[in-house]
Order: sequence, then C-alpha cells, then structure tokens
Amino acid sequence: MSGHSHWAGIKQRKGINDAKRAKIFTRLAKPITIAARDGGGNPDTNFKLRMTIDKAREFNMPKENIDRAIKRGTGEISGAEISEVLYEAMGPGGIMMLIKATTDNKNRTVSEVKAILTKTGGKFGESGSSMWNFEQVGSIILDLTGKDGDEAEMEAIDAGAKDIRREENALLVFTEVNDLQTIQDKLSSKEFKILESGLSFLPKTIAKIDENTKLDYEKLLEALDEQDDVDEIFDNL
Repeated sequence: MSGHSHWAGIKQRKGINDAKRAKIFTRLAKPITIAARDGGGNPDTNFKLRMTIDKAREFNMPKENIDRAIKRGTGEISGAEISEVLYEAMGPGGIMMLIKATTDNKNRTVSEVKAILTKTGGKFGESGSSMWNFEQVGSIILDLTGKDGDEAEMEAIDAGAKDIRREENALLVFTEVNDLQTIQDKLSSKEFKILESGLSFLPKTIAKIDENTKLDYEKLLEALDEQDDVDEIFDNL
C-alpha cells in the first residue's frame, strides 16, 4: 500500500508482495482464529468465519494454514490468545483515523502504534476522539467487469442496500450491520462476483488536505503498513 487505496474514502487496504507473503498469511490467520473462537469452526454456520476464509483465499493462503488457524480458534491447537483492538487517532491535517489490529500482545501493539504516530506527525487519540465521526456498516464490493453498472445498482437496492457507490469497475454496497449476510447471499445468488465483504466504518464528515499534507499522511500509512498487527485503517479523507 503506497498511500491511498483505489477504494478511496472507504479504507486503506493492506498491500502484498512475495517478500511479505509469510507475514500476510500470519495476519490473515488471526481473524480466522478469532472468528472460529467466537462462532465455531464451521463456515457454513459461522458467517464471520466464512468471510475471513474467503479473504484468505483471495491471497492464495494454503488450506493447511486456514485449517490450522481454525483449530487454534476452536482450541484443538494451543496458541497465544489473540484479540481485536481498535485505536482512535488523528493524522496530519486533522484526519480522523480508526486503526484496527489483531494482536497477541496488546501492550506491544499499542506502544508500537503510538510510536509510529508520533514519528510521522500523527497523534494517538482518547476513546471517542474519532469514533464519533464514523458509522459502522456492512460493506460488500462487487466486481462489475462484464456487468451492467446500472442494473447492478438496482439489484443491490432491491437486495436491501443502505447505500451504494460506484468506483471504476466495482460497486461498493453498504448495508446495516445485521443485514450484511442476507444481502451478500442475495447478491451472490444473482451471480455477482464479490471481491470483498466485511464490516467497515464510514465517515460522517470529510476532511480535505493539501498535497504536502497528503504526502505526510502517506508516510504515516506506509509506516502503519509495516506494523505486523495492523489490519485495516479507516479515515475521513
């Protein structure tokens, strides 16, 4: 990830290359373990687990890695306790940020995230300092390649979408949190290819920055990208 994702304003997506593959698999395994721990090891009855497995498969994560992560979650394999954490922060130019991480050592992770923010012109926030400006929603990204965009929008609305946004060859579909699984299943039955789905945070107000501040913010994002526990970054840019 160098700077902004092409889903601008939605979230900054983690990048991958061959040199990072082992680290990426470790990152992808953590949410699988958490999902299996919280809802059981069967993806047919555990929607959260199904989403995390689908994401892992997008990165060609081997089946044995996925199975091992599930067994850690169900207790069949021992391992360190993994937790999800969500940090609030302020980036250069007053950009509000939510930084999602999965970690087996909260003290280490929060210390490293704070250090990154301090070194790159950001500031670690108190509870509520950024969250007030975000709404949690379900998020589904549909591949529009070979599809009629207008027709896809109508299908999403008919399925119960809360909001939609078209970007390049993709349709971003937002749902109420509790409707995510139902709407995803409806769209899948219409033979749409789902590029990604999960929970996201949408900003209520948007920040605008100049080019110099943008460069500073990109440096912050790149530094957070190198921190192994950070999974996703949401902002109001």
